[in-house]
Amino acid sequence: QVQLVESGGGLVQAGDSLRLSCAASGRTFSSYAMGWFRQAPGKEREFVAHIIRNGISTHYADSVKGRFTISRDNAKNTVNLQMNSLKPEDTAVYYCAASSRVSAMDDSFRVSSMYNYWGQGTQVTVSR
Repeated sequence: QVQLVESGGGLVQAGDSLRLSCAASGRTFSSYAMGWFRQAPGKEREFVAHIIRNGISTHYADSVKGRFTISRDNAKNTVNLQMNSLKPEDTAVYYCAASSRVSAMDDSFRVSSMYNYWGQGTQVTVSR
């Protein structure tokens, strides 16, 4: 079992930055690939970023590439999402997720159903 708790959301202006954090419980955090997803009102949950178990490789949605950076600290059981140059279209509830099943060799890390555990979400609102 892994429990995930996100923090760091808030209301910012376009162009600002935010850093989301996700704290994981359990002693097996390093055995999970981690992802960030987001869901805007009236829209489906969408993939944002993924990081493999040892943190060496990352993947991003095209819409955030070059602006967002995912990182993890396995010693502290945390995964972070640094979000720069925020846009109004980034407004959503952001979720942290853990997966024992995704592979970096295919696109499975983009699929929300491949993730075993989810946090409760943190709201990010970007005003114009």
